[in-house]
Amino acid sequence: MTPHQVDPAAILRIAAFSDGPVGGNPAGVWIGAALPPADRMQQLARAVGFSETAFAAPFDSSEGAGWRVRYFSPDAEVPFCGHATIALGAALARAHGDGVFRLTLNQAAITVEGRRAETGEGALVSAALQSPPTFSRAAAPALVADALALFGYAGTDLDPRIPPGFAHAGANHLVLALASRKLLAAMRYDLEAGRALMAAHGLTTIVLAWAEGPRLFHTRNPFAIGGVYEDPATGAGTAALAGYLRDLGWPHGGAIDVVQGEDMGMRSRLHAAIGAEAGGSIRVAGTARFMP
Repeated sequence: MTPHQVDPAAILRIAAFSDGPVGGNPAGVWIGAALPPADRMQQLARAVGFSETAFAAPFDSSEGAGWRVRYFSPDAEVPFCGHATIALGAALARAHGDGVFRLTLNQAAITVEGRRAETGEGALVSAALQSPPTFSRAAAPALVADALALFGYAGTDLDPRIPPGFAHAGANHLVLALASRKLLAAMRYDLEAGRALMAAHGLTTIVLAWAEGPRLFHTRNPFAIGGVYEDPATGAGTAALAGYLRDLGWPHGGAIDVVQGEDMGMRSRLHAAIGAEAGGSIRVAGTARFMP
């Protein structure tokens, strides 16, 4: 079968950042000898219907043997996707054994680690990614105003300790920290209006967050630009949030835990290790479960 004739049945379904054997964010994973053409990958991602599908093929880089990886949502290609990377790490560990795998993306080179569970639960794999380098800056007032209007929030609904930020960890995100869990649960928006806002400002997602404590966050992650109302677990968004907190001097103590997807009935857990180096990558870890 040539790359043009990829069988959709060959795409694995894996829920990344699961809460043990439940929850998580489903991703498609396809691994083959050579990547299919871009239009075929887009068609397959749309057919799978998950927020992201990762496509991987063997690739030798200057750093050594690894994998060339591209990510597609149902509507568009994205430069980096955290939960699909975790899913890919789980698939590679199952196929090739536990280890650290080099990944060459469109705009960055990263690694993902996959470790099969030792509990006898063969469907579970622990995985961790190293994000691309991070950077952040204060969000433009016009962007913040547009985003607040999109969700029906007011400026007084924001947590003043974490000002709105434009954060990057392989993809661009707007971070809005809310003042209460109730406000986070009340998130609503129009998908087409969200798509237009994200396209206008070059955003991949918007990270809505509530700080239960310095090291525990609850988040929601609209992904309208990809045709997805909300993701239940977002590794790229978590890496961007963690990098932004580091830049702010937030008392994270070297790591944060993130609970996401609760309001969707798909509770997910993510752990982000935050190194001291400004702009350094973020290690985002979690559990992945293979789906039927």
